[in-house]
Amino acid sequence: MAAVMGDPGLSKLQFAPFSSALDVGFWHELTQKKLNEYRLDEAPKDIKGYYYNGDSAGLPARLTLEFSAFDMNAPTPAHCCPAVGTLYNTNTLEAFKAADKKLLLEQAANEIWESIRSGAALDNPVLLNKFLLLTFAITVGVYDPCNLAQYPGWPLRNFLVLAAHRWSSSFQSVEVLCFRDRTLQGMRDVTHSIIFEVKLPEMAFSPDCPKAVGWEKNQKGGMGPRMVNLSECMDPKRLAESSVDLNLKLMCWRLVPTLDLDKVVSVKCLLLGAGTLGCNVARTLMGWGVRHITFVDNAKISYSNPVRQPLYEFEDCLVGGKPKALAAADRLQKIFPGVNARGFNMSIPMPGHPVNFSSVTLEQARRDVERLEQLVEGHDVVFLLMDTRESRWLPAVIAASKRKLVINAALGFDTFVVMRHGLKKPKQQGAGDLCPSHPVAPADLLGPSLFANIPGYKLGCYFCNDVVAPGDSTRDRTLDQQCTVSRPGLAMIAGALAVELMVSVLQHPEGGYAIASSSDDRMNEPPTSLGLVPHQIRGFLSRFDNVLPVSLAFDKCTACSSKVLDQYEREGFNFLVKVFNSSHSFLEDLTGLTLLHQETQAAEIWDMSDDETV
Repeated sequence: MAAVMGDPGLSKLQFAPFSSALDVGFWHELTQKKLNEYRLDEAPKDIKGYYYNGDSAGLPARLTLEFSAFDMNAPTPAHCCPAVGTLYNTNTLEAFKAADKKLLLEQAANEIWESIRSGAALDNPVLLNKFLLLTFAITVGVYDPCNLAQYPGWPLRNFLVLAAHRWSSSFQSVEVLCFRDRTLQGMRDVTHSIIFEVKLPEMAFSPDCPKAVGWEKNQKGGMGPRMVNLSECMDPKRLAESSVDLNLKLMCWRLVPTLDLDKVVSVKCLLLGAGTLGCNVARTLMGWGVRHITFVDNAKISYSNPVRQPLYEFEDCLVGGKPKALAAADRLQKIFPGVNARGFNMSIPMPGHPVNFSSVTLEQARRDVERLEQLVEGHDVVFLLMDTRESRWLPAVIAASKRKLVINAALGFDTFVVMRHGLKKPKQQGAGDLCPSHPVAPADLLGPSLFANIPGYKLGCYFCNDVVAPGDSTRDRTLDQQCTVSRPGLAMIAGALAVELMVSVLQHPEGGYAIASSSDDRMNEPPTSLGLVPHQIRGFLSRFDNVLPVSLAFDKCTACSSKVLDQYEREGFNFLVKVFNSSHSFLEDLTGLTLLHQETQAAEIWDMSDDETV
């Protein structure tokens, strides 16, 4: 700092200090000089650096030392000014700390002052920029893989042999830095590194190879071979496990990083029906990595089945045919042994199909109902894939009562419907609670143009659009009329869409309570990484077209209305027997459909008489 005296309006002149910038190459060269040339010599050494006039604004002036610092004749880089200096390198950290820094600085200052007094600085202005560098450079570093706090890892051993062989005559010990680069909670961390001093043995340039150690001990801690069992790695089942989900992982890695595969792989699916729809649904579930699949069916494989139902072969039809549910589960495990597939050869009791009070039929119906209730309880998603409308009624009621997600698929000739049933509110919620958090206008205030933003618990089920109760749909039908006749590709399309709908629901943060997407939402931002989460998909193969309608739950529904569910939960099997043994009027009377029919007929009569008077 200097003062400009005289004019009181002038301020003191200040100078910006330099910032040292020692390149990695400098330290490498210093290491080589120290180990091979300087050794224990602590005499000062002439070195050379430079400063650059042209750094970005705001940066301090840099005094740079590179690998060429020890060559006093090395050229100075372009656009840089040379600076000469003196290096004082100590042999120990203690000597570095004990060095008289004040004395060294005064000595350097006196040298500059002498060049000014003698005029030498006029001939060589570089002398005015002389600098002093004090270092301690004899720590060796090793990239250490060891996790033990007090011991280094094996890479250090042979390096110390090298140090003892080459430098033990010059150094009695070296300081070692074991550098440990870890990642903790996503952040790089080097605090586990350790530093210590090692005394080197006397073996300078010895021609004899040191004693070798290093045979790895076995599991018992002795010197012997370690046994590695590769049977699991080579097991075809294990190889299949690691390969079967590759496509799903590639989806996550490349296309849909937010896809939650765990929700899909861990889901337990109950397939009611092992026919054309059931077989195609099962194959698509396996493609999505689903590991728990259970079939329920009471039919046997016939000769017409294998060409349309991909889990069966011609041999399965022989000797009367194998039970579909058992054969389907067995085939899934042959396709992929990692799947947990089960089959139950059982009937599902149905409305309009009476059970006998005086024979074993009643007890069989009771056992079938109990087994079906247990299966629905033990699974996360129930697929309704049966041939008849009435066969879907009992599982729809049980699943609604147990708050299970239901995916329903039904076929026509060239049309299909795939839908998710509305998921009822949890029982612990009050009647006025909304689940989970979406306010919805009352059903009687909603017109067709307002069917939007309807959460899952307000959605209808398969029976909500009907105004008649399910009954025996096969009565008075010929055999060909009892069989579902569809275009061959329809079941594959509907089965695949049923599984894709389930996956989309699982990817939504609110699951079965997700707001239903409609056809109007196709241009909007999708609610999940996989796209829309519709209520229904109605397909028309003749037009190759799909629509996504949304319908509200019907308070007089014969399957999911509160009157039916309350009666089922109070009376259980006794209530179901009434439904099985009665005509469809029982459910219609219970839910209020009978009264609705009467009111409708009266309104029609009144309208006709009114027209006649006009």
